[in-house]
Amino acid sequence: MILVIDAGNTNITFGVYEDKEQKASFRMMSSMVRTSDEYGIDLLAMLKANKIEVMDIEGIIIASVVPKIMHALVSSLIKYLGKRPYIVGPGIKTGIKITTENPKEIGPDLIVDAVAGFEKYKGPVMVIDFGTATTYEIVNEKGEFFTGVISPGIRISAKALWEDTAKLPEIEIKKPKSILAKETVSSMQAGLVFGQIGQTRYIIQKMKEESGLTDMKVVATGGLGRMIAQEVPEIDFYDPNLTMEGLRIIYEKNRKVKPKESSYEDLIKEN
Repeated sequence: MILVIDAGNTNITFGVYEDKEQKASFRMMSSMVRTSDEYGIDLLAMLKANKIEVMDIEGIIIASVVPKIMHALVSSLIKYLGKRPYIVGPGIKTGIKITTENPKEIGPDLIVDAVAGFEKYKGPVMVIDFGTATTYEIVNEKGEFFTGVISPGIRISAKALWEDTAKLPEIEIKKPKSILAKETVSSMQAGLVFGQIGQTRYIIQKMKEESGLTDMKVVATGGLGRMIAQEVPEIDFYDPNLTMEGLRIIYEKNRKVKPKESSYEDLIKEN
């Protein structure tokens, strides 16, 4: 079994795979400051709750966009699971080529999604991840990741509404019955959800037009991706486990090479 970890701005998502089958999935908040011991104890408890034995974990891989948690998280994996993880970044084999102007600027989350999109759906493919940020990326038929768009996620927009305005309340993010809202809550929901739908449709159409890849497949993932994908005919597939699958695929491409033995701080300096 392998443990795959997606450390995002809101949550850290863990997945346990046996071959290509996901055996368990669980989450922690990434915004909470933890020591390596706290990460380790919580992780052991979650593995136990999912009936996963530590001795059965043969390898670990991490993609993180939250550098401040990595020292404690990596230390906990070494101390409590006895494994040094692969860390998605420069130097790791992915199976795709990044041809943007500065490849080192591409976030690990984008790389993982691109790998999974290309491996599972072939190129050309556009992957849209509805996470804390909403990201759009294209991998062409040659396996080249050559462009991407990043916009505020729907939760960021919602948070800005109720935190930066005096009278607007915190609300549940869901599609209202009609865009013709008649009170505050549904008015906010209409703006957030239909605004995201409109943005998504326009960006897909514009990226297809300017890239010339008008027939490429479009795959959505991420927490709120299902709700948006249902309303956007340009999206061909909704794949909730795309990021986890991408981590598993990258692990398989690197498993014959030992993870670097340097600390996470050293990795940052090297890259």
